[in-house]
Amino acid sequence: MLPAVVMAAGLGTRLRPLTERFAKPLLPVDGRPVLALLLRELAEAGCREVTVVVGHLAEQVERLAGDGAAFGISIRYARQAEPNGSADAVVAARARAPYLVLGADTVFAGGDVGRFVAAFFAAGDAAGAVAVRSRRPQDGPAGVRVHAGVVERVVDAGTKLVAAPLWAVGPGLAERVASLPGRVPFELASAFQQAIDAGERVAGIEIGPTRDLTTPEDLLLENFPYLQALSGVGSTEPLRRAEVPALPAPERE
Repeated sequence: MLPAVVMAAGLGTRLRPLTERFAKPLLPVDGRPVLALLLRELAEAGCREVTVVVGHLAEQVERLAGDGAAFGISIRYARQAEPNGSADAVVAARARAPYLVLGADTVFAGGDVGRFVAAFFAAGDAAGAVAVRSRRPQDGPAGVRVHAGVVERVVDAGTKLVAAPLWAVGPGLAERVASLPGRVPFELASAFQQAIDAGERVAGIEIGPTRDLTTPEDLLLENFPYLQALSGVGSTEPLRRAEVPALPAPERE
């Protein structure tokens, strides 16, 4: 089964002030750290060798994940000196292709990681694969152009599909990632698009909805039903974004 690289080094700037004290992968969804949910999903998918790339508040991440035994996997750690993009994080991991890459701020639907891996293997000669999901109202304009299961543009406006932070990287594409194409921040999207432009086939594999922590509002939305169920008071239906009150930015001394 594929080894995996989990990117957990980011500063989480859009989640400040929460991420000034807490590493982003430790923030909860349904009361459980996102990283813990992700590691269990990797174990269920058969990905037993995991490299966690750490940086900001690394000691918190390492304390939670440990050696991976609690999750049924084996974990080693790699340090990303500066938050210079997803491709830079993967280079820091020194993974041997083929491998998976995942962001540590997203919870995937149960079984989706395993289905993604199976679909990548079924794609045969694909240089790599990108996970895509249906667009939601809160998503930004950038999407992914996919035709007949093949990615044509990794970043494209006005599409019905958007990328999820889940990629598969084959040996040839790994060389492009290692070359750190483009400029800082060095992103996986640049390496994938470079491969596509060179005529290599990249599979676009559709997965189910994801639960993402990008802003403090997301933290409230993703945990409200769980907290309501614990209290036994009020509705356990998910909040809509329009129902979340806008909070003033905290004053800084």
